[in-house]
Amino acid sequence: MRHRKKGRQLGRQTKHRGALFRNMVTSLLEQERIETTEAKAKEIRGFTDRMITLGKEGTLPARRRALGFLRSKAVVSKLFDDVAARFKDRPGGYTRIIKTRRRIGDAAEMVAIELVTRQDTTAQKKSAASQAQSSPAAESTSS
Repeated sequence: MRHRKKGRQLGRQTKHRGALFRNMVTSLLEQERIETTEAKAKEIRGFTDRMITLGKEGTLPARRRALGFLRSKAVVSKLFDDVAARFKDRPGGYTRIIKTRRRIGDAAEMVAIELVTRQDTTAQKKSAASQAQSSPAAESTSS
């Protein structure tokens, strides 16, 4: 019986599963959007939220704890400098899961997991807003 045992095993042993989660969270924080299976995405949500919370804390012990999990100095510095600043007013829920397709080989449900405020999307929204503000003025002068 598996009473009170939480988490998915994903057909892997404990060490392999832990390495998988570390790699996936590192990739997600580095690229801000990855595509994976639904079960894996649901499992790494909590780890990602914990890392972003450590980034928001901003202390040296928090940085060391994040480095012990992520194992990439570049990603940890991005987490503490860039990502944590974007989420400083948000109390939680830093990721979103979007269903994308079924994988051809085994028909597994594929999803895209991404940070809710991605850097490239915020830049696109700002440029679209500035274009929208400038275009009505251009239309009124041409009429």
